[in-house]
Amino acid sequence: MNNLVPLPVLLPILGAGLALALNRRPRAQRLVSTVVMVAVVAVSGTLMHLTDRLGPIVLWVGAWPQPLGIALVADRLSALMLVVSSVVTLLVLLFSMGADEEERKRETPVSIFHPTLLVLSAGVSNAFLAGDLFNLFVGFEMLLFASYVLLTLGGTGERVRAGSTYVVVSLLSSTLFLVALAAVYAATGTVNIAQLALRLPALPDGVQLVLQLLLLTVFAIKAAVFPMSAWLPDSYPTAPAPVTAVFAGLLTKVGVYAIIRTQTVLFPDSHLTGLLLWAALATMVVGILGAIAQSEIKRMLSFTLVSHIGYMVFGIGLASVSGYAGAIFYTAHHITIQTTLFLVTGLIETRGGSTSLNRLGGLAAASPVLGVLFFVPAMNLAGIPPLSGFVGKVGLLEAGVQAGGFLPLLLVGGSVLTSLLTLYAMAKVWNRAFWRPRTAEPDALELVAGEADGGGVVAPGTGARLAAAGERTRTRLPRPMVATAVVVVLLGVGLTVVAGPLYGYAERSATDIVDGLTYVRAVLPEGVR
Repeated sequence: MNNLVPLPVLLPILGAGLALALNRRPRAQRLVSTVVMVAVVAVSGTLMHLTDRLGPIVLWVGAWPQPLGIALVADRLSALMLVVSSVVTLLVLLFSMGADEEERKRETPVSIFHPTLLVLSAGVSNAFLAGDLFNLFVGFEMLLFASYVLLTLGGTGERVRAGSTYVVVSLLSSTLFLVALAAVYAATGTVNIAQLALRLPALPDGVQLVLQLLLLTVFAIKAAVFPMSAWLPDSYPTAPAPVTAVFAGLLTKVGVYAIIRTQTVLFPDSHLTGLLLWAALATMVVGILGAIAQSEIKRMLSFTLVSHIGYMVFGIGLASVSGYAGAIFYTAHHITIQTTLFLVTGLIETRGGSTSLNRLGGLAAASPVLGVLFFVPAMNLAGIPPLSGFVGKVGLLEAGVQAGGFLPLLLVGGSVLTSLLTLYAMAKVWNRAFWRPRTAEPDALELVAGEADGGGVVAPGTGARLAAAGERTRTRLPRPMVATAVVVVLLGVGLTVVAGPLYGYAERSATDIVDGLTYVRAVLPEGVR
């Protein structure tokens, strides 16, 4: 049973190597990638069942004496994250394979895309299973290395520029993570999370605070928590739709997971909960204000992604079982819904030739199926009852009301405001891209918002880009891509159907992590200090 724990990491790595070896046989590559991800989903589901029934499962790698070796730990929280992330990655993979041959070669060339996506999946899984901070760092570096490649697929100037910003921010956060690791090891003599839980309380309060701030800063950058979120809206929208979808669904959530893990196990009596609550409020409000100001769908969704990270940080900042339960449920919900919206946006771009609201229109009449595929997850993101977004937000609001006090209640108000503004942003997309009639194709010299520079003059190359966009407009969408999008939308609806059992699972996960000793006893049953 313990030997199942490393498989979500090992299988994608082995699959990536095999896919690279088959780089001249794209069909075989696609088959290998699909089989590997199906296996990862099956293993993750098994781990979720076992951890819920038996408790945390630990595997010490390399036959080193405990606690010197590398520990991989699967508990309820990490198993849930594994299941959601692997299912989403599999569906994104299938979506990318549904494009026609020309688009696949341009946007997601199989010889590069499939092995790199498998490496990213391995890095995400390794981060979720890491039992020590250094292995968590390794997981981050694996997924970041893969994301550098995926972000610049096609090698266009726009993608390289966006990739450069992403690389600089990622290198900065990785360097800061190494500094934090060095400080933690110097202060405690270990980076094992369970062992740190036993040693950190013996340190002076000031030292604990510095270590906590270092780790929180690192993970806040990776999770795109305000004010360290400016990099995200400039980095994600330029990538191909499958890449943007998997980035939006997974990468920031690994940072959220790391915050949950360190706050509950390492700093259970944190004095920084107030800071987290203020950061949550700022992330919500600034993110959604940025979203409603956008006229390009991908950028709008990138800002809503930032905004809704604030809901998860809200639950973490409450530092209660109900708060963590709401944050865990909302994380699982948001991974699915945000991925869905970016995949559907890819279909909008394929059908309409653009993702600019100034150039779209009439999509509801032209493609009713596409209208439904956008409308359902958009309402879910906005928290319309009885969808899972509503369930998650109500759970967080109840936790805030239970906590009482000025700041939690202020967050309750901020959450409601953010939800209403999210609905406004989604309604804006619906009204302009789907509901209003499509106008005639704009002239190449027409001023188009989002295509002009700050001085109000049409940017160089605008006409060429408009023409290229018009050439990519299609009367019919690729059926395999639509079928995959339907499955992803139904998965989001399925979260609503199973919201009760899933929320119960999230509450059991929250109970486990609030009682940090459950994790410590599983990793170090003999209580090694």
